[in-house]
Amino acid sequence: MIHLQHHVVAFVTHYAYGGIFGLLVLGIVGIPLPDEFLLTYVGYLVFRGHLNFAPALASAFAGSACGITLSYILGRTAGTWVVHRFGRWLHVSDADLKRAHDWFGRLGGWSLTIGYFVAGARHLTAIAAGMADFEPPKFAAFAYTGALLWTTCFIGLGIYLGESWHEGSRTFRHLSVVALAVLAVAGLLYLLWRRHHRGSTTTPPGGSAGA
Repeated sequence: MIHLQHHVVAFVTHYAYGGIFGLLVLGIVGIPLPDEFLLTYVGYLVFRGHLNFAPALASAFAGSACGITLSYILGRTAGTWVVHRFGRWLHVSDADLKRAHDWFGRLGGWSLTIGYFVAGARHLTAIAAGMADFEPPKFAAFAYTGALLWTTCFIGLGIYLGESWHEGSRTFRHLSVVALAVLAVAGLLYLLWRRHHRGSTTTPPGGSAGA
């Protein structure tokens, strides 16, 4: 991971806004790149005056929006075939996709917005949305809102942390893993509550016969 981070730093330092766009397209599609690290580093470069905030944010947002749109199109047009054919390159398995599909079924479009802040969930929820034939206008509203919030949050974090940006990006990556675990447990508890609630409200056989 450290070696990969060095390549990301070198790429962004050399290609600036174009590098930000390209790396985020690949990262959101599913290529294993340290996206939060990248955005926090971009914020640090803005802090140092090497990049300007507005074009940096625009490049990050455009790359994120293009990446998640591509994942959505792949899910909508190819679906399971993509997972079977390219899953190992995109770090997607059938089990991963099933979990994302279940999550999308529970949260709907909000899973696209929230998924940006959960490591490993961004491209999965977009593929699941495509496979579920989620309407393109609704997809755009939820996914692009998430892209704007996510990129602004981590670029802003890099600006705020300044010279401490590296430690901050590592901390937030760990927190995103914890957030994923919390969401998984919350989803399980919700499903158990719904099953129990349905069972308790079902009329027993013959329960109303003697009334």
